[in-house]
Amino acid sequence: SMEDVLFSNVILKKDGHVATLIVNRPKALNALNWDTTVDITAAIENARDDEDIYVIIIAGAGDKAFVAGGDIAYMQKLTALEGRKFGQLGHKMCRTIENIEKPVIAAINGFCLGGGCELAMACDFRICTDKSKFGQPEVGLGLTAGFGGTQRLPRLVGKGMALQILYTGDNFDAQEALRIGLVNKVVSPDKLMDEVTAIANTIASKGPRAVNLTKAAVNAGMETDIDRALAFEADIFGICFSTADQKEGMTAFLEKRKPNFSGK
Repeated sequence: SMEDVLFSNVILKKDGHVATLIVNRPKALNALNWDTTVDITAAIENARDDEDIYVIIIAGAGDKAFVAGGDIAYMQKLTALEGRKFGQLGHKMCRTIENIEKPVIAAINGFCLGGGCELAMACDFRICTDKSKFGQPEVGLGLTAGFGGTQRLPRLVGKGMALQILYTGDNFDAQEALRIGLVNKVVSPDKLMDEVTAIANTIASKGPRAVNLTKAAVNAGMETDIDRALAFEADIFGICFSTADQKEGMTAFLEKRKPNFSGK
């Protein structure tokens, strides 16, 4: 499946087992208004439902921004009820990314602020460039972070660090993002997509069912107590033994050859 899927504000490219979702509003630094948030969610669902796709990358169009934040021109006139509805739409987008069984990697090429940082935090992990800038500037606009920032940031970097970032609204650079554990790796801008695609292809070469079940186990376990979490892991581990991928993976190992996974 090599055809690009076009949405008004998003391009979804498919290459082998990897789909790349590009937020495509470069003139607005890929800012999130209502329609763009809807499009991102729809594109994620398209990749989720395509059985040929094993891994999803999210990136921003142009060389300046991943997503520079919420669209202030759109948000400025919202009523309280409209604001809540927009927050709920952002939550739906982020939960769609977290709840699909396929891994989702954020490839961050520049500004990753506000709703953009929140979108990135909903992904499984993040790779950025040395030009990337991060932050939750909402308090400077008289707002709280509304697309999950008050919840995912403390889960990722700890409560004290998260509160400093959320209270000050200050931007920070790629090295600080790496130091606090917000991103896994920093690369030069010209290497970003090569690096992320290489990681995605490595993941796609493993047993797809095992990768999917790993995401499910980690996500469930992070939100529950250790004994329930381990019970869930034991169940998932057991389920792997019902798959063709497990038979193929172990047989290939014993036969000293590369596995040929079917995703079954």
